[in-house]
Amino acid sequence: MIFLRILRTILRRGSLAVIDRAGRRHVLGDGSEPVATVRLSPQASDWHLIRNPMLGIGEAYMDGSLSVDDGRLYEFLDLLARNYGTEASHPWMSLLERATARLKQSNPMGRARSNVAHHYDLSPALYDLFLDSDRQYSCAYFRSPEDTLEEAQLNKKRHIAAKLMLDRPGLKVLDIGSGWGGLALYLAEEHGAEVTGVTLSDEQYAHANARAARSPAGDRVSFHLKDYREQQGPFDRIVSVGMFEHVGKRHYLEYFAKLRELLADDGVALIHAIGYSDVPAPINPFIRKYIFPGADLPAMSEVFTEVEKTGLYATDLEILRLHYAETLRHWRERFLARSDEVLKIYDARFLRMWEFYLALCEVGFRRRTNMVFQLQLAKRIDTVPITRDYMFEAERAAEARETKPKP
Repeated sequence: MIFLRILRTILRRGSLAVIDRAGRRHVLGDGSEPVATVRLSPQASDWHLIRNPMLGIGEAYMDGSLSVDDGRLYEFLDLLARNYGTEASHPWMSLLERATARLKQSNPMGRARSNVAHHYDLSPALYDLFLDSDRQYSCAYFRSPEDTLEEAQLNKKRHIAAKLMLDRPGLKVLDIGSGWGGLALYLAEEHGAEVTGVTLSDEQYAHANARAARSPAGDRVSFHLKDYREQQGPFDRIVSVGMFEHVGKRHYLEYFAKLRELLADDGVALIHAIGYSDVPAPINPFIRKYIFPGADLPAMSEVFTEVEKTGLYATDLEILRLHYAETLRHWRERFLARSDEVLKIYDARFLRMWEFYLALCEVGFRRRTNMVFQLQLAKRIDTVPITRDYMFEAERAAEARETKPKP
């Protein structure tokens, strides 16, 4: 098989056992103990695997023509990632990257809504199986390796609130891509903000409104089913978590220009998103085709190029490196621990697709160039203090207030 020959040229560190379509066992790599055993069924297509391996391997795993013994899919993908990009990599991988490097996703309003529905309008029961109780579906913030997922997601909300400078009650906040409502409710309930959330997901909109109806914040928090481009301002603060990935590279300037239009003169915006720590590149083809159609990840050079054109000031930038790797590890382990319940909602192909998605993304943050950035923006150069002390002070004050026993 050509696929086997290509794998043999790539794998230089670590070992992999491969059972080919005829049942023969091959050990590839440096001769150490194989980290995993991959089996190819008689139906496995050599051409399909080599044509676009970043897509073909995932599709083969989904349809069962490629399987991994002992549930070690993560170890298999991790091994590939540790060898990928080294001098031993096969030239055909570089060719594929060059061929797709100039792709730029376009997401006009109608398409944006259908792309969101593809992922976020899945059964709510699915997300309850692996997310925290607040349904935070974005990178958590691990202050300690011992933090639980629940603690780390609360840390994330505090961290974001501190950067938003919620220094007085009644500030008008816009949450672009408000998800199931957790962050908006936190800002309203714990910081006294008046929060407007917008989403394109019917399921998330319904869930967030149901939560808002029970919230002690009352009418200080509301959710709307609309595109952010239709929203009118101004707002004192704007926050967007895990939404910029769905904007599409062709729309980056439109996005930041709209933020500037919506932001009050003394306003602050905080964008929390996934990006690349190196040069611009297309998103993984498996993720784009099966998980997040319409998604694109930016390099920081692409972000700042468009921000510069709007006149907005970048007042703070933080790179979260391994936080999302740890978040995804928690999600993957929770998801697999409840695989029997997943199969009551969806079929085995869906289960394998999502296992591959969660493992692939974790590897991307742990071994490749994926990272999360938090970019703070303002219209005026003097809107935020000139040191970051205010962030740490606000975060500590919020933690003390939240952990204080309530009467």
